[in-house]
Amino acid sequence: MTAAFFRLSGPLLTLLWCAACTRPETQKAPTESPQATAAPAPTPAVAAATPDCRHPFGLYRNTELTYQITDNNNKPQGLQIMKVATITEHAAEKKAPAYTEVLLKSSLYDADNKLLRNDEYVFSCRNDSVLTDGRLLLDPAMLRSFRDRRFGYEPIPLSWPNQPAAGNLPNGQLTVEVSSPSVDIAKVITRVSRRRLIGPEAVTTPAGSFQAYKVESDYEYATQLRPDMIRRSIMRVVDFYVPTVGIVRTEFRANNGKLDRALVLTKRTDGQL
Repeated sequence: MTAAFFRLSGPLLTLLWCAACTRPETQKAPTESPQATAAPAPTPAVAAATPDCRHPFGLYRNTELTYQITDNNNKPQGLQIMKVATITEHAAEKKAPAYTEVLLKSSLYDADNKLLRNDEYVFSCRNDSVLTDGRLLLDPAMLRSFRDRRFGYEPIPLSWPNQPAAGNLPNGQLTVEVSSPSVDIAKVITRVSRRRLIGPEAVTTPAGSFQAYKVESDYEYATQLRPDMIRRSIMRVVDFYVPTVGIVRTEFRANNGKLDRALVLTKRTDGQL
């Protein structure tokens, strides 16, 4: 998935400029009046046995995904909680195929359960492939020296086939244009290349045991201050995804293969039809 679920220790904590606050307490449902007629309960969604492009990754309204972020020693560094807000189906138009769009609201918490930032992401499904928001490729640590600047995002999503087969997958990219009101300052780029689907592999997380598909890729992080000045680093990333569930584990590894950090699905709450 993604590099927006990134390390929360060290430099990243210094750059997340959104005001931190304690995680909101769950509010109790209001007490119902004895005379009131109870409204019918929403129909819970049942996890699809086969991929369905009307519900990318088996997502329904109010489906909630909880991911734990861990460091290279498997020590928890925070949580990312993503919840489906809306699902919209778009009919085919002329040469454009029909597709479904899912809006997810995301909250990122640090190791002390403090809210760091809220975001919104869009997943879609068309031509029997799920496309995840290219903005999830961002490693926020790359923006730490550009506080109080303007950011323009140019994402190219990652594709995850509903009918996986071993072989190459399309690449993805995110370009962030950093500027001030009067001048362009830099480009911050994440390029995802050499994506290859390896095949099914058993994966167990706190959310359950899955027969997942393994996808390996290279993530190149580049900061271009001017045409002749570019800083680069590369990570090897391994994703494990299930077409009816989504990404269940992501590993970020250095060139020597050593684990740098990981993202693990710890809980999935079914949504509503």
